[in-house]
Amino acid sequence: MIPAAVRRRLGISEGSQVLVKVEESGALQVTSRSQALVKARQEIRKYIPAGQDLAEELIRDRRAEVEHDDEKASRS
Repeated sequence: MIPAAVRRRLGISEGSQVLVKVEESGALQVTSRSQALVKARQEIRKYIPAGQDLAEELIRDRRAEVEHDDEKASRS
């Protein structure tokens, strides 16, 4: 249970899912799920060149695989 004042400071509401990490020092780190996702996306974005759309790249790859499979099946 997280006190209301702490929830307000963290920007989380009652019933929100949070991540709790216990540091080696014994300190607790409490992060909302949405804050953790934002942080993860920022970390991942560092490794993706600007202007590159990974979703489009994935769709293109999947379409190429389907075409390849269709060509392979038609030869059989």
